[in-house]
Amino acid sequence: MQWHHNFRIDTMKNKYITQEEKYEYISKQHGGYYRHDFTDHAYLYNLYFPPKAVFTHLKDNIQNLVLNYPMAQNALAELIGNVINQPAERIVVGNGAAEIIKILSGTLAKKIIVPVPSFNEYANAAPTGHVVEFPLEFPSFQLDVDKFADEAIKAGADMAVVVTPNNPTSMLVPKADLIQLAQKLAPSNCMLIIDESFLDFADNKEQISLEQEIANHPNMAILKSMSKAYGICGLRIGYLLTANEDFAIAVRNGIHIWNINGFAEEFLQILPQYKKEFEDSCELVKVDRDIFYKKLCSIEGMKVFKPDANYIYCRLPDAALSGPEVTKRLFIEHNIYIKDSAGKTQPDADRYIRIASRTQKENDALINALKEVMYTQIPKGA
Repeated sequence: MQWHHNFRIDTMKNKYITQEEKYEYISKQHGGYYRHDFTDHAYLYNLYFPPKAVFTHLKDNIQNLVLNYPMAQNALAELIGNVINQPAERIVVGNGAAEIIKILSGTLAKKIIVPVPSFNEYANAAPTGHVVEFPLEFPSFQLDVDKFADEAIKAGADMAVVVTPNNPTSMLVPKADLIQLAQKLAPSNCMLIIDESFLDFADNKEQISLEQEIANHPNMAILKSMSKAYGICGLRIGYLLTANEDFAIAVRNGIHIWNINGFAEEFLQILPQYKKEFEDSCELVKVDRDIFYKKLCSIEGMKVFKPDANYIYCRLPDAALSGPEVTKRLFIEHNIYIKDSAGKTQPDADRYIRIASRTQKENDALINALKEVMYTQIPKGA
C-alpha cells in the first residue's frame, strides 16, 4: 500500500522540478492539493470533522457503495431534510453547491446581481452580459442592502446573491438586513439567494440562519455547500432550500438523475448520528480562528478584518510586497499556500490576502513565515 502512495506522489511530482515550478502548477489547480505535500491555508474546510468512525463506516460498506446505483433526488432530499429539519419538497441536492450555482447563474437567471468582492463562481457561471457586479462599501466591505436592492431593481435583476459570511471577507450580513432585502426585492419578482456555506463557524448561528424562517419568504432561497463545514470536499454535497415550490422545481429540473454518488449518499444517511461531534468540531475551529485573528492583528501595519467564518481577510501593510508576491514567496520559501485577491473586483485588490485557519501550530508557523516574506529582503553586505 505504501508503494502505491509513493508512486502516486512521485507521478504528480513529475509535473514540476523546482519549488517555483510547483507553485506555478498548484496555482492553476482547483484541488488535489493533498497529493503535493504542502500546507494548505487556501481552501476553507473543517479539519476536525468527520470523525474516524465515519471513515470506518464508509470502508466497511465500500462494496455496496461502489457496485450499486445511488438514490434518486427525492430520497436524497429526505436525507438532507433529516439533517436540517425541513420537508424534502423544499430541498434540491447538488453535486456540491457548484452544480446548483451553475443552474442558478447559467440557466435560470436572466440578470443576476452579485456584491463584489465575493465568491467568483456566481459571476463565472453566468453567460456574458447577464451579471451585474455591485461594489461593497470600501474600505469596510459592508453590504448596504438598501443601495443593493435599488441597484437590483434598476438593473432589472431577477436574481440577487448574498454570501454570508462573505468569501473572501469572512464577514456576516445581519439577518435583519437580509429579511429587509428580500422584502424590498419581492415586488420586482427578484429571487434572493443567500449562501450560508460558512455560517456554521459564526457565533449564534441558529439565530443568524434563515433556514428555519424560509417559509416566510417566498422569494428567498438558501444555498449551502456542505464541503466546508463538514470537511467533505471530496464527497461533493450541497443543497438549495426554498419554500417557493416553482423555483425548487425549476432548479431540480436542471439536476441530472444520478448526480450524487454512493459515498455521499451514505454520509448523509449516517450524519444525524454525529450531530454532537459536528457541533464540537465547529467550536474547535472557532477557537483556533480567534487565536489566529489576535496574532495576525499583532503584525505591525496589517489590517485584519474580524472573521465570522474559518478564514481571515487581511490588507497587507503599504510598505509590504503585494498580495501575489507574498503568496508566491510563502509557497516557494516555506511551502505554505494562501490566496491573494488580485483576481477580485475591488479597489487595491493586489494588497489583500485570504488565509484559512488551520490548527494553532500551523497558524503559528504561517504567521512566522508571513513576517519573513512580507518585505523585500536586503542582501547581506549591502
